[in-house]
Amino acid sequence: MTAPEHVAFVGLGAMGGPMAANLVAAGQQVVGFDMAASALERLQKAGGTRAESAAAAARGAHTLILMVVNSDQAEAVLFDGGALETLPKEATVVLMATCLPGAARDIAERVLASGRGFLDAPVSGGVVGARAGSLTIMAAGSDDDFTRVAPLFNLLGERVFRVGDQPGQGAVAKAVNQLLCGVHLAAAGEAMSLAENMGLDTATMLEIVSGSAASSWMLRDRGPRMIADPDEVTSAVDIFTKDLGIVLSVGREAQTALPLSAAAHQMFLAGSGRGEGKLDDSQVIRSYRALSRRS
Repeated sequence: MTAPEHVAFVGLGAMGGPMAANLVAAGQQVVGFDMAASALERLQKAGGTRAESAAAAARGAHTLILMVVNSDQAEAVLFDGGALETLPKEATVVLMATCLPGAARDIAERVLASGRGFLDAPVSGGVVGARAGSLTIMAAGSDDDFTRVAPLFNLLGERVFRVGDQPGQGAVAKAVNQLLCGVHLAAAGEAMSLAENMGLDTATMLEIVSGSAASSWMLRDRGPRMIADPDEVTSAVDIFTKDLGIVLSVGREAQTALPLSAAAHQMFLAGSGRGEGKLDDSQVIRSYRALSRRS
């Protein structure tokens, strides 16, 4: 990137905040907005500029990054909140939230019709990846839009992929990723629950499976938090309730059977139903404990 970009960044939460800070640290001119005053303060301390609204953040920007929770929030920012209207015609909207493919396509259609560019570019890597600038980015959109925004992607992630030229394809790629993440995490909870119920030392069992053919990234990362109360919530149970719901919707659209995804979704959904949705997603193990009538 030869010159600093004016980047509007909306959604400065657990992942968006560190991502915006990484852009600032790389020399980009970042103007951010979030509903939480504390998030705006963190951006300001990192060297970014706070805006009083999404529309104000988008004014004069080359790129508008949306790291919001879902497509409803993205639509509220772009269309109800006026951000698209204030965004220059030559700018590109980058939707990095996890959304249904159809929702990403619908938003893209409206943005492209306005004359702006659009990329559907969800991410994987969680809070740790957002902080480290090591995210995986799965982008879909035109050659021109991808080429223009790729330098920013390279500041946010270590693995940047263009998965297609049609918005919505990024959302499908993220759904495939979340299918595996959710199933691996639910399977890890089931395995560690069995070890607990049979009286094994769970720390020893976790060390065994983490270094064997049974291992997975989710097991190694979430396993230690399953067997101890986590100090920090890096991703909540409710996130996988939402994301696996998206996976199942994609499966229905593709007429593809996803029985393991459905079973994993039920375990996260049960946790949400018990009021545990805000807990760290490693606590899906509590759903297995509940089935075994163990606290």
